Amino acid sequence: MKGLKKKRRVQIIFVTIGALVLATGLIGFAFRDGINYFRSPTQVAEEPPAPNEVFRIGGLVAEGSLVRGMSETVTFSVTDGANTIPVEYKGVLPDLFGENQGMVGTGSYVNGTFQASEILAKHDEDYMPKEVLDTLKEQGVYVDPNS
Repeated sequence: MKGLKKKRRVQIIFVTIGALVLATGLIGFAFRDGINYFRSPTQVAEEPPAPNEVFRIGGLVAEGSLVRGMSETVTFSVTDGANTIPVEYKGVLPDLFGENQGMVGTGSYVNGTFQASEILAKHDEDYMPKEVLDTLKEQGVYVDPNS
């Protein structure tokens, strides 16, 4: 009788471990397409990602680079002070989007141009996304607006 209980416990432990491994694998598979890594313009220039890889890029909109087309297509360049990457976006830009302002875009890097599917801009005069702020500080370009 005791051998049967011990055998049953071992079976339950193995089934539980198997279920946990399966659940972990399914969660990892589900997150595979939902994770977008952040890259600075310097990182993109040094090691260009594959054209099918979706990632986020952030920095400052380069001065004099913002060109609004006749349709919803907008082109501009994003810079971190060291490198500049051209960006193309089809859609309506956020109200606070402008030159020398922080931005984060989601999309892919195709033929030397970042094809953005989404553009985020700072939501008030002092805010800048953490990733952009850290990148600009690393490059030595960041200037505190409050000083």
